[in-house]
Amino acid sequence: QVQVVESGGGLVQTGGSLRLSCVASGQIFDINKMAWYRQTPGKRRDLVASITSSGRTEYADSVKGRFAISKDNAKKTTYLEMNNLKPEDTAVYYCAVTGNYLYWGQGTQVTVSS
Repeated sequence: QVQVVESGGGLVQTGGSLRLSCVASGQIFDINKMAWYRQTPGKRRDLVASITSSGRTEYADSVKGRFAISKDNAKKTTYLEMNNLKPEDTAVYYCAVTGNYLYWGQGTQVTVSS
């Protein structure tokens, strides 16, 4: 069984920063990619950022220059550093871990007040 747990969400003012963390545990040994998605009510879940096992990163255009994804292989953890947050960044942020299968976390709420 594999568990994916996010943390670090919360309420922040426009221009503020947050750091999300995601830890994978259980029967997952080879992680190919770790990614962050976000979703607002009634909308689809969209990719925010991803990082492969080799360290290649990808970002949504809306967060380039403001967000940074990183990982700690030994800890099976990925981080999302979010700076200069805007109200439109408000969403539930989900972590996705790709090993033999795709595993999702339960999500963490990020709210940016104007």
